[in-house]
Amino acid sequence: MAPPAGRRVGDDFVDDSDSDVSITGLDDETSRAKAKGKGKAIDRNKKDKGKAKAKEQPYAWEASYSRSWDTVQEDERGRLEGAVQDWIARGRRRRLLAPAAAIRRTIIRHLVLVLDLSSAMLDRDMRPTRFDLMLQYAREFITEWFDQNPLGQIGVVGMRGGLGERIGEMSGNPQDVLKAISERHKLEPTGEPSLQNAIEMARASMSHLPTHSSREITIIFGSLTTCDPGNIHDTLDECLKDRIRISIVALAAEMKICRDLCAKTGGVFGVALNEGHFKDLLFELIPPPAQRAVARPGAQGANLAADLMIMGFPMRLPDTSPPSLCVCHSQMKSEGFLCPRCLAKVCDVPTDCDICGLMIVSSPHLARSYHHLFPVKPYAAVMSLEETPDPSKRCHGCSVAFRDTPATMLGAAGEGMSPLGRYRCPECQNDFCTECDVFVHDVVHCCPGCGK
Repeated sequence: MAPPAGRRVGDDFVDDSDSDVSITGLDDETSRAKAKGKGKAIDRNKKDKGKAKAKEQPYAWEASYSRSWDTVQEDERGRLEGAVQDWIARGRRRRLLAPAAAIRRTIIRHLVLVLDLSSAMLDRDMRPTRFDLMLQYAREFITEWFDQNPLGQIGVVGMRGGLGERIGEMSGNPQDVLKAISERHKLEPTGEPSLQNAIEMARASMSHLPTHSSREITIIFGSLTTCDPGNIHDTLDECLKDRIRISIVALAAEMKICRDLCAKTGGVFGVALNEGHFKDLLFELIPPPAQRAVARPGAQGANLAADLMIMGFPMRLPDTSPPSLCVCHSQMKSEGFLCPRCLAKVCDVPTDCDICGLMIVSSPHLARSYHHLFPVKPYAAVMSLEETPDPSKRCHGCSVAFRDTPATMLGAAGEGMSPLGRYRCPECQNDFCTECDVFVHDVVHCCPGCGK
């Protein structure tokens, strides 16, 4: 007689019911759930190990990203003013480490500034917008450019709606150039840019210039597209024939055509990383570029052609002189300058006489353009006073006392920074502070100690 269902017979459990559920099945499910949970734990451990490995091996962009906040150090009082001043001084000093060898440069420059007025300039990745920041830096660039190149002239061209638009005529008066870009509502961005149309317009405005002057095009480009009516490489070939140098400051990313325009014409190309880098790239184009060698017919090798040019030094009229018409604006004015050749009256110098075509300059303008040819040698950073027998306690330029203890600056030696704040002239061996070092090389262009 069979035992009843679900009763224990000895040590075994007998189930003779019709149910398909068994203890074995439950055990299998339980073991499967445990195995599944164990698998999740293993996966979680793998993920944690993967995260740790990712932290040990950062991405490529993380490796190249500079963590500036790690290098900032506090002073004895717990302030960051010293660190901020060191960063500013390091940025100023970096510009003075360029080679000071005598390079042949063109002091009479003609530049066409091309502004991107497309809809891409309305992006806000640079505050407040690319367009507003471009106008601000363009005004500062024009002011500084005329200060360093008083014999040069600037014209302004915009590109929007697939066309090139002439904004300002070529002029040697900075006030006229600044007035052309002063009204913001007339330069509202719209449409797509056209590099070919803008370059063709700029090239046409420089076709009448003499051979002794430089022809340059500086483009501020913020778009990733260009709407050209033809082959832009044909325009590039024409620029090479006319010896036009093209430099581009890109705000978005690098484009191959922009790189080719700059590389083949001898210009400079750069992509702005942020607002400060944008200004640095733009202001690096202020010094006159080195003149390129040109092969002369019948001469062996490449030789630089030198041409004589005629200049006139005008006579300045006092404010008490009788009013007369000027040839540049046809207005009655008392003050002005008289052309030494035809005695025509012009308002400002330097300029070209509208009557006889003579280039009228003043001696201070000519002297100011001369310093680019023979720049002041960079001052050497003084790292210690052990080798100096009797070091001066004050700056030779401003008589400000030097610091007694050296400051801690990370990586300062590689960037030409002195921990003592001393910079020594290699000719007269006089020590100057950081402010005087920058002032001598950027403004005075002559060492106060030796006069060189």
